This record gives sequence, C-alpha cells and structure tokens, in this order.
Amino acid sequence: MTRTWQIGTRQWRIPHRGAIMGILNVTPDSFSDGGQHNTPEAALEHARRMVAEGAHIIDVGGESTRPGSQEVGTAEETKRTIPVIRAIRAEFPDILISIDTRHAQVARAALEAGADILNDITGLRAPGMLELCAEQRNRCGIILMHMQGEPGTMQLAPRYENVVEEVARFFRDQVHAAMAAGIAKERICLDPGIGFGKTTEHNVQLIHHLAELRVYNLPMLMALSRKRFLGDVYGDRMNPASTVKASLLSAKNGADLHRVHDVAALHRALYA
Repeated sequence: MTRTWQIGTRQWRIPHRGAIMGILNVTPDSFSDGGQHNTPEAALEHARRMVAEGAHIIDVGGESTRPGSQEVGTAEETKRTIPVIRAIRAEFPDILISIDTRHAQVARAALEAGADILNDITGLRAPGMLELCAEQRNRCGIILMHMQGEPGTMQLAPRYENVVEEVARFFRDQVHAAMAAGIAKERICLDPGIGFGKTTEHNVQLIHHLAELRVYNLPMLMALSRKRFLGDVYGDRMNPASTVKASLLSAKNGADLHRVHDVAALHRALYA
C-alpha cells in the first residue's frame, strides 16, 4: 500500500517499494561512523554520494544518541548541523532534509536553514518540542519515535509487560497530544525506536508486529542500520547485508521508510 506524508506544502507520495533515509552523522562520536563526516565539506560530499545512490531523504544529526552517550550542548549541535543543512539545501533544492535532534532550539534553527522534517527521538516529549511543532505545523513533517528512558541509561535492563502494546499505546497518546496542539496527523510518521531502550527480543517482536503499531494508517519508519541486535540475529551488525535483511523483513511487514547508513545496498535490494 502506498501512503502519503504531508511535509510542508508537499503531499509526498512515499515510493511503494519503500523510501530510503540516508544517515549523515556530523559528530565525532557516533557508534559506527563518528568523525567521518564532521566537517561541512566531508558531510556535503557524503550527502552527494547518498543522493546519487538513491536516498530520498538526508537525515542530519549533530548529537550521538547511542546507548551510554552524553548530551551535547545546543550551541555545539547547532554549529555542527546548520552549515551542513544549508549546503545540502543549496546544492539539492528538491531533496528532503531531516534534522535528527531532541532539542527544540536546534530544530528551529534547522527549519530556518532549510530542513523539511523533524526527527525527534523523544517523541515530542522533550522541552519545547511539541510547542515548536505546533507553531511550525504547516511547515514540516514530524517523525515521532518511541524511546524508553534516555540515551545515557536506556539499555540498562529495559523492561516491558508487552512491548508491542506499550509502543502502540505510546503512539496513540503522542499522536493525540499532537492533534490536540493543532498538528495535523497527516504530518506525522511513526518510528518504533529499535534499539532505544529495548532488548534484542523486544526489537524482533516489534519488527514482526508492525501492523499492530500503526495508528491512523500513518507511515512507519524503521531505523535498523548497524544496530546492536543485528549482531545477535545475523552475526555481524556492521555488514550491510545484515541491515538489508532486517529492512526487507520490515518492509514485508509494512514499513514504509528505512533509515540506513549504506544507501546503495538497500536501494539495490528494494528496487532490483
């Protein structure tokens, strides 16, 4: 089934084989690619490569939220991300750009610099984020992610009574909160938050029960790339084939978008 996502004035029709979001970490400490693209020149070159490989969205992040990570100040996060967003927008006026942040101040600056989508790991629970999205409700798309706890401690023995039911309830509650704030539900995309306060068993359950997580038939994003659970399931989380296998399974179960490091590998698998 082909879904649409309202992003700014664009009623974006998600490719029926799945959209690809390319990860662009402009950080020195991300778990798998920290420091590789942490200058504007290197970041832009990597964005060019991902666009050429078939990415539909470039997701720019200036703060690592890997398990055990420490929060970065908003001034530093802004310094890392805004020049990159401006450079990508100048060179690719039509590509969708998302800002991966949990800070409303950074999100605002990113939108002003040309970003189209707010990718919020807190699911609009961070201070000021719901208010910002309501203020900008006609300007951007929103990715609403589930996370148990916070990045510094989220993987210290996460527990659920029923992970599928609890994530689905979170989605319902946060979508309703967004709607109450004046945000049209058509602007929201859901992300179950694989690896964010979840064990391998929790992650696998969510992948197999995506249909039960969907609220209001909204698009579903899966961010599986190089996640730790892939090593438990497939033996090597850094091998692009592991991400491809998990992403294809997610696509079969209803995922609409896939956030990945290795764009070319997934594009070949989805569009071959």
